[in-house]
Amino acid sequence: MALIGPGILCVFGLSFLWAWAIERKRHYLLLLAAAPALFALGVMVQVFYWPPRTQPNALMSGLFYTTAVLLAAEGILRRSGRRFGLALDLVFLAAIMGGLWYFSHIVPSTLVRVYIQNFSYGAILLTAVFYLTPLMRARAIDRVLFWTLFVFALHFFPRTALTIGTQAPATALAFGASLFWHMLHLSLAVLGAALAAALLAAALSDVIDDLRRERDVDGLTGVLNRRAFEARAEAIIAQDWRKPCSLVACDLDAFKQINDRHGHAAGDHVLTAFGELLRRTARSADVVGRIGGEEFAILLPGSPSSGAYLFAERLRRGLAGTHFPFLPSPGQITASFGIAEHQSGEPFQPFLARADRRLYQAKAAGRNRTIAADTDIVSPVQKPTPA
Repeated sequence: MALIGPGILCVFGLSFLWAWAIERKRHYLLLLAAAPALFALGVMVQVFYWPPRTQPNALMSGLFYTTAVLLAAEGILRRSGRRFGLALDLVFLAAIMGGLWYFSHIVPSTLVRVYIQNFSYGAILLTAVFYLTPLMRARAIDRVLFWTLFVFALHFFPRTALTIGTQAPATALAFGASLFWHMLHLSLAVLGAALAAALLAAALSDVIDDLRRERDVDGLTGVLNRRAFEARAEAIIAQDWRKPCSLVACDLDAFKQINDRHGHAAGDHVLTAFGELLRRTARSADVVGRIGGEEFAILLPGSPSSGAYLFAERLRRGLAGTHFPFLPSPGQITASFGIAEHQSGEPFQPFLARADRRLYQAKAAGRNRTIAADTDIVSPVQKPTPA
């Protein structure tokens, strides 16, 4: 019975190791793979009673258990870009091991050691839950992981109090046959496996999201590629509740001359900087895509053409004010913009074509300006870049 829970967790540990072998940049998987192995070592130390004396056995098993819990908590946190950090991990480890040493050598008490370990592990995992509170507003798999970890952390307290109470078994043999020992391993087999399964599902979901991102995102600018942009834009304009909806088409002015005069590395630098400007300026609901070499499009759900005009002007002024190291002063890299507001029942391609037509009107009018689809407003013009 005692080896069933650790055995199940070790299977998940091997699964985490396999996942890391596939996606080696996810180092947190190594922590999650090591945690079940260390926990299993702690169980074996107790089951086989080695070292064969109570005090060193309690300390060695406690060291394995505590390190396993810390590695698991650290791995879960690092998956979400958070961490306890080595200093706090060492504080937790020293405090728990110090308590175990005191109540095994100075004032021997199996009961106190049981409470120290179980309540401390629950507290460590609840602290991790607190760090992960933002996951409550994240993807479904992240919310499942959050609540599974919360239940797993919380169970340490009532399980310990209800199964061992105020009287610990007097001998190692009696301890191994106690309700506390059996409920400990039953709960780990059930709740620990549920947590491990949620973690594995979350890790695989991360890998799938990365593959989808590599498929959909332009590597140079960090915005969507044309295929992904059009797919998302078509889905949005089909939703009536997202109306009004406007589209901004933009094109970097005289981009070929940048490549010809300063080299393709300079052109890539401009594209990267403009991609960062787009992502920084766009709202979370906006859809931004690179639909050609130096042509971009931004779909603005819930925004009329007047709002899209203001958005385009922020972009235009932001780019004109950007300094590039290969140019003597700002203002020499500009862009032109065309705007269209979606009409009821209009397919995406004609919608894009209207914004494109306005864009090329802006080009023909001298570049470095914005033309709105329904008003033909021409923005104040910076000195246009020569053709």
